[in-house]
Amino acid sequence: MARRAKLAVVAAAAVTLGIAGCGSPSSNNSDKSGKDTGKITTAVQGVDATAKGPAEEIAGAKKGGDLTVYQLSTVATIDPTNNYYVDANEIAKLIFRTPTQYDIRDGKPVLVPDLTDLGTVSADKLTWTFKLQPNIKYHDGSPIKVEDMAYAIKRSFAHDVYPDGPTYQMSYFKDGDKYKGPYASKDAYAGVETQGTDTLIIHLATPFADLPYYMTFPMFTPIPEAKDTKQEYQLNPMATGPYSVEKFTVGSELKLVKNPNWDPNTDPVRHQYLDTWTFKWGQDDVKTQQQVLNSNGVDANAMNSFNIDATLVQQIAGKETQLVQGASPCTRVWQMDTRKIPLEVRKAIAVAWPYDAVWKAGGYNPYTAERASSILPPSVPGHEKYAPSEGLSGVGPGDPAKAKQMLEAAGKLGFEVSWYFDNQKPVPQQVAQTIAQALTAAGFTAKPVGVPTADLRKKAGDYDAPVNFGQTPRGWCSDWPTGNSWFPVLFRTQSIEEGQSWGMLKDPALDAEINELSKLPSEESTPKWAALDKKIMDMYVAIPMTYEKNAIVKGTNVGPIQTDPTMGMPFFPDAHLLS
Repeated sequence: MARRAKLAVVAAAAVTLGIAGCGSPSSNNSDKSGKDTGKITTAVQGVDATAKGPAEEIAGAKKGGDLTVYQLSTVATIDPTNNYYVDANEIAKLIFRTPTQYDIRDGKPVLVPDLTDLGTVSADKLTWTFKLQPNIKYHDGSPIKVEDMAYAIKRSFAHDVYPDGPTYQMSYFKDGDKYKGPYASKDAYAGVETQGTDTLIIHLATPFADLPYYMTFPMFTPIPEAKDTKQEYQLNPMATGPYSVEKFTVGSELKLVKNPNWDPNTDPVRHQYLDTWTFKWGQDDVKTQQQVLNSNGVDANAMNSFNIDATLVQQIAGKETQLVQGASPCTRVWQMDTRKIPLEVRKAIAVAWPYDAVWKAGGYNPYTAERASSILPPSVPGHEKYAPSEGLSGVGPGDPAKAKQMLEAAGKLGFEVSWYFDNQKPVPQQVAQTIAQALTAAGFTAKPVGVPTADLRKKAGDYDAPVNFGQTPRGWCSDWPTGNSWFPVLFRTQSIEEGQSWGMLKDPALDAEINELSKLPSEESTPKWAALDKKIMDMYVAIPMTYEKNAIVKGTNVGPIQTDPTMGMPFFPDAHLLS
C-alpha cells in the first residue's frame, strides 16, 4: 500500500521520503462524491465479484482538460514490477489494469474484478485459478494474453533488478524462495502456469487466502515478454488503463495521455474524464499548495498530493471544498538498524528523541496526522493503545540529560548516528538539523548525510550503505487490513534481503512466531498481532512518529474527489474538472 507506502504521501513525507506498502481497506470519512462526512469508520473488507463495466458516472463531471499534480517527493520509477510506494501506486491505477482492483464506495474499498475474475481456490488452498476477460488490448492495439500475466509474475521474482517491488510472492508462491526471475532462472517456474487463452493458475507453497487482494498490485499487470526492456521498460510501458505514458522524465515529470484502446465497458471502476495528466515532482510543497489554494490560472486545475502544510492550515476557513480529507492506513517511523546499533544505544536514542520539535519542523498538524506509539495504526484491526515503553510515547521534548547518562553507563558516549536526508529542500533540512541538535545534546555524534532529492529513496533503501538510522521504509501502509500485511513483511529475517525491513531484525524465534500467526484465520490472529506489536516495539526497532491522515488541497476547478483508503491518496480514477 506495503512497502515504502509504501510511500511519501503526507505532509511530512517531504521530510522522510515516503511511505511504503500500499494498503488496503482503512477508515475514511468521505462519501461517494468525495464530500467530507466528518465520520471515521472501522476498516471492513468488502467484495463484489459481480461488478462489471462501465463505471458509474460521476454527477457534474466534465470531459476534457489537463490536471496537474505537484509533489516534493520524487517518483523514481513507474515500472509496475518495481512499484510499491503509494504515490506511484495511485498513478499506476491510471496506466495499468490488474487482475483485481478496488472500487471506492461510500469511502470504503470494495474488491472487484478487473482483467480477471476474483479467482477460485482448490480444496487444499494451494492452487488459485483466474479467468481473463476476452478482447482487452494494450494501448498500441495488441491483445492482452494470459501468457503476459504469467510473465509479469515471473518478472516480479527478479528482485535484484526490481528491488523496490512487493515480495509476498517469495514467501507464498511455490518455489518462491528459489526462483530468481526470468533473467537469472529463465522461463520455467512451477508457481504459475496458463491453460488455453484465458486461464491463469497460481500454485502456492502455503495457503494465502488474501491472494485476490494482493493481485490488485501493479506487479500483476500483464507484460509481454518481447516488450520487456528491463530498467528501460518504465519509459514506455504497455498501458492497459485509461491513460498511457507520453513522456516520463525520471525524477521530475510524467505526462499521461488518453489510451484510445481502453474499453470502459470492461472496467467497473476507472474513468477517462481528463484528456491529460501532468505530474511534476521536486516541487516545494508549501509553494505549490499555496498556488493551488489561490487557484490562479492553470492552478485552478491542479492539486498537491501531499498533506497540507501546517503553515497553510489557517487559510482553509472558507475553502473547505478545496480540501480532500480521509483516513490513511499508514504509520510513519524513524527506524534503527539493530545490526549496527546496540539495544542500550537504541533506548538512549528514544529517550533523547525530540518528538515535539520534529513534529513542528516536519510541518505536521492535526489535519494530517496524530502522534503514534505503536506499529499498527488505529485503522487496522489488531491495533491496541497499550502503554508504551520509555521514549516511545510519540510525544514530548526528549530528555537529553538522561539519554547522555544512559550512553555513559553503556560506555557508548559519542556513538555515531548517521542517516540520509534530502539536502535540496528546506523541510528535510530543518528536520535533519532538529534531530542532529537533539542527539548531539544527548552525547551522540550526529551525522546527517545530505543527498539530492532524486537519489534519496535509492540511497536510503540500500541496507548496506554506511548509515545506521532512518533507512527506508520510513513508513508503512496496510496492503490489506490485518497484521498479516505488516509483521511478516517488516520483521522477519528475510525482510532484510527483500529490502523492506524495520530494524533489520535477525531473530529466528521471532520469525517462527510470525510464521505461526500468519497461518491463523484473521479472527484468531488479530488479538495476537496486538501483543506482538508491543513485543517488537519493546525491542526498540523504530521511533514512532505518526498515524497518517489525509488533508490534500485541490484547485477550485477540480471536481469533488474522495480519498483512496488503500493508498492514502486522492482516488485518481475519479478525477475530473468542473468546467
